[in-house]
Amino acid sequence: MVTKAITAANIGINSCKIEVEVDVTNSLPSVCIVGLPDSAVSEARERVHSAIKNSGFTFPSGKVIVNLAPADIRKEGTNFDLAIAVCILKEQGIEIPDDLTIGFIGELSLDGTLRKVNGVLPLVSGLKDSGITTVFVPEENSKEAALVQGVNVYGAKHLADIVNHFTETPLQKTVVDINKYLEDNAKTDYTFDFKDVKGQQKAKKALEIAAAGGHNLLMSGSPGSGKTLMAKCLASILPPLELKEAIELTKIYSVSGLLQSDNPLMTKRPYRAVHHTASQNGIIGGGSNPKPGEITLAHRGVLFLDEMVEFPRQVLEVLRQPLEDGEVVISRAKNSIKYPAKFMLVGAMNPCPCGFLGDREKECSCSDFQIQRYRSKLSGPLLDRIDLVINVPRLTTDELINTKSEAEPSAKIRERVVKARKIQAKRYAGEGILTNSELSAKQIKKYCKTDEKTSEFLKLAAQKYQLSGRKFDRILKLSRTIADLNESENIQLEHVTLALQYKAEI
Repeated sequence: MVTKAITAANIGINSCKIEVEVDVTNSLPSVCIVGLPDSAVSEARERVHSAIKNSGFTFPSGKVIVNLAPADIRKEGTNFDLAIAVCILKEQGIEIPDDLTIGFIGELSLDGTLRKVNGVLPLVSGLKDSGITTVFVPEENSKEAALVQGVNVYGAKHLADIVNHFTETPLQKTVVDINKYLEDNAKTDYTFDFKDVKGQQKAKKALEIAAAGGHNLLMSGSPGSGKTLMAKCLASILPPLELKEAIELTKIYSVSGLLQSDNPLMTKRPYRAVHHTASQNGIIGGGSNPKPGEITLAHRGVLFLDEMVEFPRQVLEVLRQPLEDGEVVISRAKNSIKYPAKFMLVGAMNPCPCGFLGDREKECSCSDFQIQRYRSKLSGPLLDRIDLVINVPRLTTDELINTKSEAEPSAKIRERVVKARKIQAKRYAGEGILTNSELSAKQIKKYCKTDEKTSEFLKLAAQKYQLSGRKFDRILKLSRTIADLNESENIQLEHVTLALQYKAEI
């Protein structure tokens, strides 16, 4: 008799239902797993054999054939162990219902203990979409699985606990109020605060605009002028995550194995600071089994590239398409996986190799050729995708030693940013976007209208600065964000002129 159980396999941050079939035949004792398993899945035969034996149950004495269907999908990971063990126990006459609306996810240790696995949230979410109503997972994964509403989730410590659930003592259902959890765990205290940043009013305003509209930003200035500190402070003015964003981020971090058991839901926007020795695969994602890269881990948050021109040019160039599309497609011979990548790119650089070009205190010692070669690592197409470019000058002596007056704290700036984001959320309800930076060409025509005077000014600016089509659209999107911060329904001339000030320094 063939027994069946349901589990799931991750494909990117999505999943598909997998049906586990087990048949025991009268032959020499062995276990054979078919259905395109990888090494981790193939090794399940030893884990499952020991787990069943050490849990007090009998393992079949014949040949055990395990099929993972559909057989044309590559199976990777250890989350299939529990479903395989349940099928074998059914073959042995254990009273586990033949109910294909029940899913089983988990890795087994040799003594039968259930271990935590990665990607549980997308796995359970996919099972729910396939009509599964009940899911058994390792206890460490139970809170994460319970984030999927409409599914009965039971966390078990041991294989025997699942058998006892159907025969003796039922397990306790895990319930998580996702909205309350997100509200209670929203982070409001930050290590870095703008009140500790001296001077740099223009740069702070640029960062506020970037946070309000989700725009990309590049800071250029002398060493020690505060570029890195302000980038770190940016996290403190970003708005709290919406529920949809939190779920999407949690799926990404769950698949990557970066989600903590005691924090099953991502409650703050990511801030990823990448070293300039990072590889293309580290930034974009990849590998034989493609995993999310830094741009996906920074989804709905910030990707900070300090010393941006020190990154190899080919690494910077791979950012161009994700910056435009908000997603990255990793193609391999066997499969192609799409990951979301709607992140804010924040870069910091020195104006020249010595770092003092344009400095008011120290003279630059670089030649024109050195400066040009240094800056050429940032190509025109990449700069085209950066909305704000600002100069961060050296602090004056008065600004440096002034300890009496305190700058505006991040909490006040965040209030304005949150208000601007709410305006955008209301405006773009039903459009499938959340911020001004995501506007398409069609949506720009609809939401970034200007009066005749402003249009004429834009025409003159486009001629003077030789704006490309992409850059022109980004000026309009930036102007829309500035208007939202000023609570203005329409884009005015002063909003466009301010946007051009940040763009003209490229």
